[in-house]
Amino acid sequence: MLDMGRLRALHAVAAHGSVGAAAEALGFTPSAISQQIAKLERETRTTLLEKRGRGVALTDAAQLLVETAGHVLKLVEEAEVTLEELRGAAVGRLCIGSFATAARGLMPRVLVELAEEHPALDVRLLEIDPPEALDAVSRGELDLAVVHDWTNTPLPVPDELSRMKICDDIADVLIPESNPLADKDVLEPADLAHERWMCQPEGSICHDWLVNTFRAAGIEPNLVYRIGEYQTQFALLAKGIGVALLPRHGRGVVPDNVRVIPLRPTPTRRLFAVWRTQASRRPAITAALDVIRRV
Repeated sequence: MLDMGRLRALHAVAAHGSVGAAAEALGFTPSAISQQIAKLERETRTTLLEKRGRGVALTDAAQLLVETAGHVLKLVEEAEVTLEELRGAAVGRLCIGSFATAARGLMPRVLVELAEEHPALDVRLLEIDPPEALDAVSRGELDLAVVHDWTNTPLPVPDELSRMKICDDIADVLIPESNPLADKDVLEPADLAHERWMCQPEGSICHDWLVNTFRAAGIEPNLVYRIGEYQTQFALLAKGIGVALLPRHGRGVVPDNVRVIPLRPTPTRRLFAVWRTQASRRPAITAALDVIRRV
């Protein structure tokens, strides 16, 4: 009988494209993943990985095995859900992914309340960006994820996932007191047409949202500082450098010499939880969703 752990390792290599990425996703070392696949090769008497440049590639036999492994892993999950449902208690391991500001602003209370209400539940947390989180939930590497999108930059959710809206989150302009615009009570995109912006790196949802917001007003924003961490943005703003557009949730304490000014029309992002629909009956999932909704 094929070992499930070894099948999962091979499936992760196929999903992530390398042994190292698979190891990171599963929480093992690359050496451990390589050993698992080597054992699977001996078990099946088949070459599964071939060296290609500095990396590896799956053989045709491995591709067939990966497809079968995907079906088997889904069946195993269904069995686990059924058993947990019969027990009627939130038990076992629950892996949750969350983008950075929700990991800071939402998840601490969620983790505390889950631990108090469901002590037999082993909750793990991974900070991960929304697009990658959706993929990880679809592959079964995460059980649940907290993600976000913007009204003008929707996040496509795969058909096999269910979603629950958590809340709306408004973003404001953050601007140094030394900037002449700091005296305004409300700002419009036209007021900021010539400002030097800081935002997250290209390819992130927040970057695309900022660009789409200003292009909709006929303005091409001058993106000068590509910075993902809010605290670094605060440090620059406090020195009179640049302007930023940051959501309120998980934003943290704004420096005293930085003004927070509403933007019109109001930029709004949507926070929601996603999970595999086939796991909806799992008590651990329903418990986590109840706590997230309440918090």
